Amino acid sequence: MRRQLLLLLLAFAGGSAIAALLGAINSGVALSVGALCFAATVVGLILSE
Repeated sequence: MRRQLLLLLLAFAGGSAIAALLGAINSGVALSVGALCFAATVVGLILSE
């Protein structure tokens, strides 16, 4: 359970940080990329169970 929560947090934070570093126009775009990474990680975790 903790591993899954950590993966979700890292996916959101990592996706947002990478988008910001790669030149996202504003923080909204970076957070949207983080949300997409979060959703992809949720799907991956569900399918791995």
